[in-house]
Amino acid sequence: MTYCVGILVRDGLVMIADTRTNAGIDNIAVFRKLKIISHSGQRVLAVATSGNLSVSQSVLSLLAEGLENPETGELDTLENQPTMFKAAQLIGRAVREVWRLDGASLEQMTARFDVQLLFGGQVAGGRLRLFMIYAAGNFIEVTPDTPYFQIGEHKYGKPILDRAVTYDTDLYDALKIGLISMDSTMRSNLGVGPPIDVLVLRKDALTPELEYRIEPNEPYFLDLRARWSQALRTAHMDIPRPPYGKNVPGDI
Repeated sequence: MTYCVGILVRDGLVMIADTRTNAGIDNIAVFRKLKIISHSGQRVLAVATSGNLSVSQSVLSLLAEGLENPETGELDTLENQPTMFKAAQLIGRAVREVWRLDGASLEQMTARFDVQLLFGGQVAGGRLRLFMIYAAGNFIEVTPDTPYFQIGEHKYGKPILDRAVTYDTDLYDALKIGLISMDSTMRSNLGVGPPIDVLVLRKDALTPELEYRIEPNEPYFLDLRARWSQALRTAHMDIPRPPYGKNVPGDI
């Protein structure tokens, strides 16, 4: 299992991904799930992956090597696509190509062709964008009404994002909320765990403002976890108890 989140606010983009993979309780490993392509002043692209590790690695490897353009015969890669939309289409093509090559054999072994990707960034001359790409190779784009996407084990972190993130949220508040969302997911699912990879990209900067790996004992993240737990305890104590039973102590 995994958990990745992308948040696109007015001032920029935040992407966060855990690194834990497991095939049983005694087979846990660390794999980077957030790939960043950066050419300062030209483009910054980030791809976060979830699902079957062999499928997602095949997709990323195919994108790195390139897919032949049927019209020109040239190799298309993420580094030579003129727009974010074209790059998202290329990722969809790569997913479908891996399905063509491996889908039938996976089904024969009763393994799911399971992959989802978050793709965010900016190409010079275009706007900052964030897409979610499905196992069929189709995709959707984030909007100001719901300015985030999640993939993987998303249910534990979603309520926090729903309540706290808007398109006008400050960029580093978005990072903080995303990390609280990650902490809540880690607290409830052992299949999600550190290290945690983080990207912050400010709109039109065309160079990452922050690329950072949060290690298991990183002081700020430990403090965030403790403060969030205490804030939840304080909040529920401040809310009156339900008045539905008999002889309920406390305020009504």
